[in-house]
Amino acid sequence: MVRIAIIGCGIVGASIAFELSRFPELKVTVLDKQPPVQGSTGAALGVLMGVIGHKTKGRNWELRETSLQCYETLIPELEAVTGRKIPFNKQGILMLCSEGEDLSKWEKLVATRASQGWELEIWDVDRVGDRNPHLALNPNIIAAIYSPQDRQVDPTVLTLALVDAAKINGVNFEFGVEVAGLTELHSQVCQIQTTVGNLEFDRLIIAAGLGSSALTASLNQLVDIRPVLGQALHLRSPNPLENSDFAPVITCDDVHIVPLGDREYWVGATVEFPVNGGEIQANADMLEQVMARAIALCPALAEATIIRKWSGLRPRPEGRPAPIIDRLSGNSNILIASGHYRNGVLLAPATARTIREMILQ
Repeated sequence: MVRIAIIGCGIVGASIAFELSRFPELKVTVLDKQPPVQGSTGAALGVLMGVIGHKTKGRNWELRETSLQCYETLIPELEAVTGRKIPFNKQGILMLCSEGEDLSKWEKLVATRASQGWELEIWDVDRVGDRNPHLALNPNIIAAIYSPQDRQVDPTVLTLALVDAAKINGVNFEFGVEVAGLTELHSQVCQIQTTVGNLEFDRLIIAAGLGSSALTASLNQLVDIRPVLGQALHLRSPNPLENSDFAPVITCDDVHIVPLGDREYWVGATVEFPVNGGEIQANADMLEQVMARAIALCPALAEATIIRKWSGLRPRPEGRPAPIIDRLSGNSNILIASGHYRNGVLLAPATARTIREMILQ
């Protein structure tokens, strides 16, 4: 059997673990210093913006398309295997367009998506208002783009279901284990120095988000991944906001309103970069601005109760495109799947498939 270690159990690490668990010839162990979804995954909104994005070719679109296709079967499979109900909004994404938006670019994208087998629609303001009476469509809103095949999923519940399903298939999870360093003993075996001793594996997958940089540095290779903070809110409204038969994710000016059912909503998210390379402290003013923009879009949110506020650090590669899914240079048995920035949940299934192909080739 091939011994495989995965360092990191966010959505990416858990997805890889479950994907690899399908192959009995692989003996998979997942290591993490904390329980799952304690990092960036636990702060994500789970908005799967694939079709509605302007990536139309190359690796970036291929990853998005693969993941969207995977999710349609992955969610029911995980629910059947684990007994968990995974909140999965299949009502699509509605993106409002403000004055100055070049709708001709969207018309071209609609045609491109049709040729690729995906739906995308341009709605006029009247149709937006008819389907979404809870929105305040000020004169600056000129149209909307509706993507019925994009999705939203609860990242925490999804990750826990992936862990459960992987366990059922024989994956070993070791939480509370901190990795101090890595050593490649020879071309086929690598050693992991941990708080519970030294462990040896035939293949190693680094999926540790922001922790990936320190791990690669222990091999004298720095994969530069830096933090970008995001904040969000969980709200409960005294009354339902949308029509009972149509509850898509609403997005405008990079603010998302995510319906959760039972009059609850997520609102986010900020994008906050470190200043002069220092640590990022959550900026309360920025979160207030996001909330104010959400209320301007949906005035009834002003009456909602804030259940909680949360934040998380997203791993963003420096000087190279996100995400990083590759073999570590000079270390053929060490792979890295990290630096997904704002698209970890969206790209997790495709990342897992890519890693699986690299392992089994």
